[in-house]
Formats: sequence, structure tokens, C-alpha cells
Amino acid sequence: MESDKIESPCVATVGFFDGVHRGHQFLIDRVVREARRRGMQSTVITFDHHPRQVLQADFQPKLLTSLDDKLLLLSKTQADNCVVLHFTRELAQLTAHDFMEWLRDRMNVRVLVAGYDNRFGRNRTDGFDDYVRYGRELGIEVVQATPLVMAGVNVSSSAIRHLLSNGEVELAEQCLGYPYSIWATVVHGEHVGTSLGFPTANLDMDELSDRLIPAPGVYAVKVRIDGEMEWKHAMMNIGTRPTFDGQKLSMESHIFRFADNLYGKKILVSFIHRLRAEQKFESREQLMDQLKKDAAMVEEQFEKDLEN
Repeated sequence: MESDKIESPCVATVGFFDGVHRGHQFLIDRVVREARRRGMQSTVITFDHHPRQVLQADFQPKLLTSLDDKLLLLSKTQADNCVVLHFTRELAQLTAHDFMEWLRDRMNVRVLVAGYDNRFGRNRTDGFDDYVRYGRELGIEVVQATPLVMAGVNVSSSAIRHLLSNGEVELAEQCLGYPYSIWATVVHGEHVGTSLGFPTANLDMDELSDRLIPAPGVYAVKVRIDGEMEWKHAMMNIGTRPTFDGQKLSMESHIFRFADNLYGKKILVSFIHRLRAEQKFESREQLMDQLKKDAAMVEEQFEKDLEN
């Protein structure tokens, strides 16, 4: 639980902040406003690992952001400080009272803004009223934040994971405030796309074992090669290649009007629209015909986006 000590009194919030979505941004804005009103620093306190990763050996997280991506997104908020705590079993065993005492003594927290659904402390058994009571004992004012509601839904990481798992990337983008994106290295695949006239950049799925993969299907995506600024339009397929009786999940992007060698390079893929679910075709010819239609639809969709 080592971390830099914060010298100035601060208003803080604590959470895992997976995705740093609009709900998180709404909460952090509240922290910043409270801090400025009181003449204090604003602090976001997060963790390097999902708590369940540490507490449940068999838990396979499906996260919206890597730690680096999360910290980059947090750096774009107005918060004065961001503290990353190393999540350990020792930290998990602290009661909510003891954790709040540590926040006061080590992080100089004088006001704690609790997320509307956030619980902390051993076994997460305490609730907001308990935090208020502990705060009175410790000299910490505890404030409860309100949720951000969009289309009748409280914006949360779990709600966004649900949307992406159903392929609803447009709604997920509305909740995130940006298109859902994945960094991965391009590796050799089975070169099926090339044989069909649609060469693809295959992503290293081992690198993505803890990332949430959107529902199988065909997507309009934007691709950026690491080290470059230009975004390229592409068509991505997520699935097992059922036409060829495939078993393993793959993610492969056909980048329009692009022929450079990308093997070993990292690319960023941003999901913009979902065209259709994965299908099994009766023949290679049927699949090739559909891929041509898909490509035309993707190009048409990007043209519409430019017009809007």
C-alpha cells in the first residue's frame, strides 16, 4: 500500500475506474468542484489491479482499459492528483474504518466523495451511512455522489461491458464518451482473408486475455498504427471463422487501401459501428460476396459519419 504522501489537504474519491467513462468523469468533476470550493487539492485514488484478480485466483477480468490507458484517461480530467495503490491481500483485509484512517493520515483526505454504488473495506460489508459515521470519528466529511443517468440507465463499467458484450458499440461510445478501443500487436493468422481478397491484420489474442472483446460480428472500425497520428478506415471481423469450422476466437481487420507490412507492430482499433452478427456461409464464394457487401457498407457508413 506504499504510495507518495500528499502534503496538502484534499477532496478525494476512490475506485477502480475501469474505462474512466462519463459516469466516472461526472464523479471526478464533482470532486474537483468540491475541492475548488474549499480551497483544497482534488485527488483520484485508484488501484493497479482489479480487486477480484487478487482475491480470486481463477477470476479472469474482462476490462475496458489497461492500467496505462486508464491513467492516460485520468490525466485528461481536471483532478490535481492521481494516486495508484498496489492492490494486495493486505489492503483487502483493511476495514473501511482503517482504510479511511489511512486515507486521512497518508493521503491527507479531508473530504471523501463516495461513488453512488461504491463500497470499500474488508468484504465490502459497510455502506454509505457507515462511512459517514467513521468520517465523523476521523475528521473526514463524507459526501455521496449521484449517478450519471443516460437513456434511463446509470452509467457504470458493468453496464458498458454488457453493451459491448452484445455488440452495441454505438451506445457504449455514448456512455464512455469515446469509442471503445483496443491496443494489440499484429501477428500472422491463417491468411484466410488474403485468399478471399481481403488481407487482414490479425490481433494477438494472448495480449487481450484480460480485455473485454465485443460480441462476434463485423464492425466498422478505425485503426491507428503505433507511432503514427493518422486514423485509417477498416472492417473488422470478430469470431471463430465458422465457414471454415474454426474453433479459436480471432480479431482481424481489413484496412482499406493499405498494403504495408504490419507484422510485429502495435495498432489501436476503435469500434465505431456494428454491421452484423457472425454468420456461417455455405461456400467460400458466398462469404466473398458478403465481404464485398460488408466493405461497401462500412465505406458508406464512414461517408455518412463525415456528412454528419
